[in-house]
Amino acid sequence: MSDIFIFSGLFCQADAVVKRLIDDTGCKLITDNDLVADASSLSGMNEKAIAKAFSPKTSIFNKFSHEKERAVAWLRLALAKRLAEGENLLVSGFVTQLLSQDISHVLKVCIIDDVQKRVECALNDEGLSEKEAVKVLQQADEEKTVWVREVTGSTDPWADNLYDMVIPVGKTGVDESVALIKEQLGNAVVNVTEASKKAVQDFLLAAKVASFLVSKGHNVDVKADDGAIVLSINKKVLMVERLENDLREIAEPIEGVKSVDFKFGKEYYEADIYRRMDFELPSRVLLVDDEREFVKTLSERLMLRDLGSAVVYDGESALDVVQDDEPEVMILDLKMPGIDGIEVLRRVKTNRPNIEVIILTGHGSDQDRKTCMELGAFAYLNKPVDIEVLSATLKEAYAKLRNS
Repeated sequence: MSDIFIFSGLFCQADAVVKRLIDDTGCKLITDNDLVADASSLSGMNEKAIAKAFSPKTSIFNKFSHEKERAVAWLRLALAKRLAEGENLLVSGFVTQLLSQDISHVLKVCIIDDVQKRVECALNDEGLSEKEAVKVLQQADEEKTVWVREVTGSTDPWADNLYDMVIPVGKTGVDESVALIKEQLGNAVVNVTEASKKAVQDFLLAAKVASFLVSKGHNVDVKADDGAIVLSINKKVLMVERLENDLREIAEPIEGVKSVDFKFGKEYYEADIYRRMDFELPSRVLLVDDEREFVKTLSERLMLRDLGSAVVYDGESALDVVQDDEPEVMILDLKMPGIDGIEVLRRVKTNRPNIEVIILTGHGSDQDRKTCMELGAFAYLNKPVDIEVLSATLKEAYAKLRNS
């Protein structure tokens, strides 16, 4: 039997439709949470980091860590593995948009309704006020719009061309919606065929290659056709031949790969430069200093050494980043307006003890040094600091973090 993929808007009775389909067809339900768990097991990334991929808010460190891209690659592999197992699946949620291969026996369904009917559903089923319902709907639709744009390129998450069926559930009702989907399942067009099985294997191989590449620090688009792999390079490359050789060395030994070819994607001529991710170096470094020109320059000098960093200018902002984005290493000034560096250090080591903190100050005393080290600072450095000394200290702090 065919597999069913359902993507839906909030307050569109999708849960009721899914439940009825499970009862009527005996399909096995696969949710976002299931594939997050699978992807975590495959990759070694923690589930929380993978689940963040669905959020429209991208970490300030993502430019360097590429955590979102890595999570998406492993989620796609997890989905491909489930499809390749050959069970009758009903996949529901964000992950349905990760099907980048045209597989004819996968019935892609969108369940949606007009905003007013969704608001009424929220009022009746959830007991929300109209103002609350509108706000929740806007947030949910923003999340799905950003996600669909990131993984498909479409600016409209409900666009007809993304699905085999778009069902306005408020007009059809749950019963008729279920009946329409079951009727379409009986259509010979969505039967499992040798060609559709091959498409699943192509999707699986492409996802496997992409995950191997991302684990080695490369983020490129991958397509597969009967073992022939095409890698799309979407950023300007300084040494194309060297990159192609690196990618071939990783991809060619993978079981099932017969050939590796390249093409330049639509973003190749943009100004951004392709950079390989180096997981031996810290990519989530937070610089905290109220001397704006100094800290901006410091960040640029670290980036030249492939040490990715983000910058904030006060203690309160630093604590917000720690809460939301969890840096690996923090370089912290002591004397700042508002919450000073010692208080930031105290709170960070209390609430996020795994974050390594390097104190870098031009105004500290011997007592400050003693206090900071007693609070758990990794190192205490004075301005001006030699950039090579700071870089080496950063790497030592990250090594300690990785080995802990």
